[in-house]
Amino acid sequence: MDIPKKLSITSVLTGEVVVFGIRGEFSRVTAEAPTLFEMVQAQLGAGKRRVLLDFDEAGFVDSFGIQEMLASYTAINDLGGALKICQAPPKLLMILKITKLDAVIPVYPSREAALAAFAGPPDRPGG
Repeated sequence: MDIPKKLSITSVLTGEVVVFGIRGEFSRVTAEAPTLFEMVQAQLGAGKRRVLLDFDEAGFVDSFGIQEMLASYTAINDLGGALKICQAPPKLLMILKITKLDAVIPVYPSREAALAAFAGPPDRPGG
């Protein structure tokens, strides 16, 4: 599968979970308004507190993308919500492991596994 360079972020409501599909390169160069964080803020304003970032069609993720994820995590967490990641590409998984962000933001191999985790007990960071 060829990953497009231009960033596209879509959102769909699956039950109580807002799923953001990240497609393309998640970088400052490819980002356009609204940003992921702005989209998350809009969902929080609408009362949504469960967010899943699906990276199935994502390519390169730079520090801007990581910053957007962290800002989103903080905003969601401050309101008692939950953020999860699924289908992260290998390089993003490596970044999450090196920075130990995978101990803070749960990462799942599939969308189905992540959605099922929202139905279960809350994830415990680091465990």
